[in-house]
Amino acid sequence: MASFEAAAGRALKAGFKVVEIHSAHGYLLHEFLSPLANFRSDAYGGSLENRMRLPLRVAETVRARVPRGLPVFMRISATDWVKGGWDIEQSVEFATRAKGRGIDVIDVSSGALVPDAKVPVGKGFQVPFAKRIRAEAKIKTAAVGMITDVAQADEIVIEGDADLVMIGRELLRQPYFALRAQAEIGAKPSWPVQYGYAVQPSGK
Repeated sequence: MASFEAAAGRALKAGFKVVEIHSAHGYLLHEFLSPLANFRSDAYGGSLENRMRLPLRVAETVRARVPRGLPVFMRISATDWVKGGWDIEQSVEFATRAKGRGIDVIDVSSGALVPDAKVPVGKGFQVPFAKRIRAEAKIKTAAVGMITDVAQADEIVIEGDADLVMIGRELLRQPYFALRAQAEIGAKPSWPVQYGYAVQPSGK
């Protein structure tokens, strides 16, 4: 627990304004949540209540370390895509409990725990999970995964499927994706402050 708290402290010291707890994709906390990885017979294994125990304690610990004015996100795999594994029903329950521990946003991904999962990858394939968790757990969600164009991202938020969209892979392809998005929706592109440092004063 101390390691998670210390990591949050380092993030704050470095100036980050958001802290996210990674509980997805086969990382430690996901391994506790999923019955495909958690074979413990103590208070941290077996029932859903027990499997959620450590991730929820981490949520409490990190939330206590991060000032209330800054958000704490928690990334989960909404499903393992394998029968008998972690699934959307358990994710809704976990998200509900996490909200009670002070988590502000559930970052909804999926899979990546076991190699034989059959994942139906496609445009916006994880968005329905974000939508359901948002509706049933009454918590803000972030949609991720195969969201590659501005109109698609805009629609997800406008339709209420999620509260925000996170873009990763598309930014590798298009470093100026955010500027293009602003232009496409009719907003004035706002360049990062750092770009201003390169502008030479007039006449020099």
